[in-house]
Amino acid sequence: MDVTVIDHPLVAHKLTALRDVETDSPTFRRLTEELVTLLAYEATREVRVTPTTVQTPVAPADGVRLALPKPLVVPILRAGLGMLEGMTRLVPTAEVGFVGMVRNEETLEPSTYAERLPEDLSGRQCYVLDPMLATGGTLAAAVRFLVDRGADHITCICLLAAPEGIERLTQLLDDLHVPCTLVLAGLDERLNEKGYIVPGLGDAGDRLYGVV
Repeated sequence: MDVTVIDHPLVAHKLTALRDVETDSPTFRRLTEELVTLLAYEATREVRVTPTTVQTPVAPADGVRLALPKPLVVPILRAGLGMLEGMTRLVPTAEVGFVGMVRNEETLEPSTYAERLPEDLSGRQCYVLDPMLATGGTLAAAVRFLVDRGADHITCICLLAAPEGIERLTQLLDDLHVPCTLVLAGLDERLNEKGYIVPGLGDAGDRLYGVV
């Protein structure tokens, strides 16, 4: 698991605003979209391309285009939906799949309650969106789900992570032998006894969409 924490003043600025308890839901959603677009720039550094030639008004020019099959963006429901717009703004031709997972607050273990993905992901690069990497179980389960269907390159984009989550994610995915990258806006201190990131930013889903 390659881990990249983005060191950029705009990323730090937007993350600070997200942490603020006074930031309301509409502002939180907008900041999340903006922040994810910045993260996606780094996260797509290894996106596959093929050479192409286009005609400019002056002369032919060599360039590249995204390779086929198209990259697949997979937000983990529900909080990952708040990151989708920021990702597709940078990669509008990517396809989108969905995985719904929920963490049992007593056992801290994830379970899948919904999915909308191709049955065959052979040769696909996948970008998994999940705001918070806390205990690591949910993200690991989503990655394994994609690899089991044939995905051969996984990039996970998170706003925040705890060291315990990164360590567990690495352990849970150690046997996959598929390139895996984790891109973060921030790495926080620890988890508390309830499995929440400290200092964190609270429950990302609730702050995006309200308590339901």
